[in-house]
Amino acid sequence: MSDLARIREMENCLDECDEAVRLLREQIDRMKELREKAIRLFAYYGSEAWYADRESELPEGFKAGVFSEDAVYDSLTELRETAFQMLETGTDVLKNWI
Repeated sequence: MSDLARIREMENCLDECDEAVRLLREQIDRMKELREKAIRLFAYYGSEAWYADRESELPEGFKAGVFSEDAVYDSLTELRETAFQMLETGTDVLKNWI
């Protein structure tokens, strides 16, 4: 591999890493902003209010996926699995990359 090819390859690696970190930071910031909403949602799920609201008469086409037991549970599970993956990836970066 020529010097120029190697430099070009490494420059592309730098650009990809910088872009990936920028996007990850944006998403982490977004999750921080959504934290209170997620806490409220997970507290609402299965609560007395949730059961009472399920009995409400809703207009035709009214979006109420929050009453789907799987939707909220799946969201919570996905968030939890993603958080563990972030911990594992962060630990790997700190232990092995830097």
